[in-house]
Amino acid sequence: MARNKKPSLRQLRVGEELRHALAEVLARGGLRDPKLRGRAITVTEVRTSPDLKRATAFITPLGDESTDPEILTALGRASSYLQGEIGRRVRLKYTPRLSFELDDRFNLASKINNILREPGVSRDLADGESIDGTS
Repeated sequence: MARNKKPSLRQLRVGEELRHALAEVLARGGLRDPKLRGRAITVTEVRTSPDLKRATAFITPLGDESTDPEILTALGRASSYLQGEIGRRVRLKYTPRLSFELDDRFNLASKINNILREPGVSRDLADGESIDGTS
């Protein structure tokens, strides 16, 4: 999908269906990989290519952030199994080939909240000062 082109309604709808199916498979816990066993993984978004043959799942593993790269690698190894499970749940002509990426939006939002709670920033916000320095 081109970065400057908005996804079609069909891409959005299929992406949401894939997200639900993938979340269901991951929550069920049928994966054999020890890196994935017992781990809570949130599927935040699934983006599909215009031809619906490829899909990128954005995930947020809950818990220890230091194991995130290992979880991505393990999901990559399990992608053909996950693709088969999704194919049984979602009716499409082709089941998209899956790839996985970490979704860092939640970490970014947390960092922004922490910055806004710093004493100096809180004081400036309380004084009614805007970002550009005008009141």
